[in-house]
Amino acid sequence: MKEKILLTLGMLCFFVNANAQLYVNPGSYVFMTNQFMYVTQDVNIQNTGNFYMRNTAQLLQGTAGASTNFGAGKLSLFQEGTTNNFQYNYWCSPVGAASGIFGNEQFGITLLNRPTGLITSTAATILPTNNYNGTSSPLAIAPYWIWKFVTSTTYAQWAYVGSATSVNPGEGFTMKGTSGSDATVVDADGVQNNSGSRQRYDFRGKPNDGTISVPVSAGNFTLVGNPYPSAIDLNAYLLNPANALVIDGAARFWEQVVVNTHTLNQYQGGYGIYTPGLGYTAAAFWTYDGLGNQGIPAGSGTNFQRRFSPVGQGFMVMGTAAGSVTMRNSFRAFVREAVVNQSEFAKNTNQTASTDVYDPSSEYFPEIPNVAGIDYTQVKKTFAPQLKIYAMYNDGGVRPTTLGFDDNATDGFDYGWDGRSPSGEAAEFYYILEGTTNEYVASAVQFDINKKVPVGFRCSAQTNFKVQVKEVLNGFDPNQAVYMHDKVTGIYYDIKSGIFDMTLPAGDNKTRFEITFKNTDDTLPTPDEASNMFVVVQNNEQGMLTIQNSLLKDITSLSLYDVTGKLVLSKLNLGSAASYQFSTASLSDGVYVVTATTADNVNVSKKISVYKK
Repeated sequence: MKEKILLTLGMLCFFVNANAQLYVNPGSYVFMTNQFMYVTQDVNIQNTGNFYMRNTAQLLQGTAGASTNFGAGKLSLFQEGTTNNFQYNYWCSPVGAASGIFGNEQFGITLLNRPTGLITSTAATILPTNNYNGTSSPLAIAPYWIWKFVTSTTYAQWAYVGSATSVNPGEGFTMKGTSGSDATVVDADGVQNNSGSRQRYDFRGKPNDGTISVPVSAGNFTLVGNPYPSAIDLNAYLLNPANALVIDGAARFWEQVVVNTHTLNQYQGGYGIYTPGLGYTAAAFWTYDGLGNQGIPAGSGTNFQRRFSPVGQGFMVMGTAAGSVTMRNSFRAFVREAVVNQSEFAKNTNQTASTDVYDPSSEYFPEIPNVAGIDYTQVKKTFAPQLKIYAMYNDGGVRPTTLGFDDNATDGFDYGWDGRSPSGEAAEFYYILEGTTNEYVASAVQFDINKKVPVGFRCSAQTNFKVQVKEVLNGFDPNQAVYMHDKVTGIYYDIKSGIFDMTLPAGDNKTRFEITFKNTDDTLPTPDEASNMFVVVQNNEQGMLTIQNSLLKDITSLSLYDVTGKLVLSKLNLGSAASYQFSTASLSDGVYVVTATTADNVNVSKKISVYKK
């Protein structure tokens, strides 16, 4: 089809009638900044031609089938990593080699460059394989850390890539960042090449386009990602009917603690999980031994906005059947990378400000240019009403989980809602779904005041678990009580204003515990009656906590926790005195939770504020 394209974007554009919808002559270039270009068919960038995309610019294409992009010329666009030379980002390249053939081509790190000017760059140095540390200036990349995670019908494994141009379109790859800094600023976005642990790369090659498929297999993970020079709607990808036949409806994103070592047994990291119905559940961090097996828990990650995956973003999917998971142009949308736009690359603090008008008071998106013709002004920005419930293991690592509520959810597995635990941790707090033995850290159910949500506690050795509601989001009633019910003892632990705290022996507790929304044990006092059993007074002038036990209850345990769930005071078998006093002079200023348990299994939790006079 012969067609002329007229653009008013950028600084210099050169187009002629040719057998491509966008044709760039040899020796000419297109420059586009902070806008998008939509090309309904193919792109042909001839030999010495170039297409420069700067300052959030993106390219959308409407090809329905396989790519027919052509030419040995190159598209150039920037993306920043978010790690130093010791930590990984998961990537997926928006370009491939430009060898002058039709269609998408493979990628390798030799296509990465260091920006030196608005349209100029120098090729990155590829270090020897025995050099583990990349540098920012001059830009040097260590190929030792370039791997992809491919799958087959029988097993999945990491495959070494190094400096080879062997990453297929749509496949993700790992790459560690660089050391040092590079204060060079070449674009109007004001972003330095590297202000510290945020290396800017200039991807140069033929733009990926069209249908891109990657093999998956049942029960195995595969590293994939956004393969286009534009954002994608991750919901459209995960909810696509063809993809729903071969993956489990969730995307998993690697997060890692800065530990400044290449030694595997000192790594701390894990996978956060995104589902279209519930959004993002942050990662639980774990240590690893020299063989990559998980060890002790080591913290938790960050809540990211993942709805629109930006350029270069890689993530894991889990296969449920042998087949291929497919990216399509219809998933592409022009969304500038920013938290407010629900588009974050890993943990990028270097993101440019958005000029989109995302009205924080509106529950709907603004207009978003996209290939599928979706009217995003009719699409809600928020996810289902939900609780963020965190479990702490042995006062160390934290497992964030999400419990959501939707009228169409079931007690079994719901595609696009429920998120399976990413890996086999040594300990886990999880939701139990009907019809499956898998462990889930994100789950949706129908809300009912009488609802009972079964949960499990698994540990390979004796483990102390603390569970608490950390956030109430998206319209869930903030006044609604939430309990952890121990069906063996009959105790209801208030996890909304208090903490469930129990040490369990090694094993998998699948039937003992459930989350409920009311206390149904008529033999126990009501929450108001229980609350009135004790008067808790914090005297900040004297630095003293007083517990008044007017009913002379037999107190078997009394604990004090800070807002992170850390135990700062524990007393056992206090007896039935009328009052008790404990010094708080050594405590830091902040909010604390006092919990008391009586011999007749009554649990009371109250908050106090400690501050220095």
